Amino acid sequence: MIAIELETAGSVWKVLSKPGDRVKAGDTLFILEVMKMEVPYEAPVDGEVVAVHIAEGQVVEEDQLAMEIAE
Repeated sequence: MIAIELETAGSVWKVLSKPGDRVKAGDTLFILEVMKMEVPYEAPVDGEVVAVHIAEGQVVEEDQLAMEIAE
């Protein structure tokens, strides 16, 4: 299981993956808005999204768990 943790605080602008989705390494999973900039988060591995712990519009903190991917 691969945990996707946030590298910075911000707000969730767009969630592009949901549980059950198959993703490839490099696919954009979600986009944060940080200081008026869009920061995309990409899948580090090929796998299946098994959990999403964030929602669009949510204010999030650094190191918060965002998603989990099963290889």
